[in-house]
Amino acid sequence: MITRPLNLSSRLRPPPRNFDSLFYVSVGLTALMFALFGSRFVLSPGLGVDFKLPVMPTALAGAAAADVIIAIKGTDLIFVEGAKVDSVGLRSWLIERAKGHPGLRLLVQADVTLTTKDLTSIYDMAHDAGFVGVQIAAEPSEQQATP
Repeated sequence: MITRPLNLSSRLRPPPRNFDSLFYVSVGLTALMFALFGSRFVLSPGLGVDFKLPVMPTALAGAAAADVIIAIKGTDLIFVEGAKVDSVGLRSWLIERAKGHPGLRLLVQADVTLTTKDLTSIYDMAHDAGFVGVQIAAEPSEQQATP
């Protein structure tokens, strides 16, 4: 700051010396805030890093274009077009989505841990809602992925 022409430095008060430790307290509280609120569910809610698709050797052979995509981690954690629903809400969402659109295909990105019972109930919900086909997303095996 230029203070020489008007001698402004004589009118300024000296910087306080007792706030030196306030910087470290502020940095410590900021680090604590990120440690507490920085979990993967707070900063980026969604499926998380432990979501894995099943691996199948013929995953690419039966692939077809899908109109509607849902991701399922469990019966209470289903993601549909930016929203989170449970199994009861999925049934009504599928009915609303298929209404007025005949011939829609559904792609289900199911986690490896999803049971066959839950997967069968999703098939039944999609069929009752009016979807023509339901596909399960899968990753190709290592032999098929490399040419």
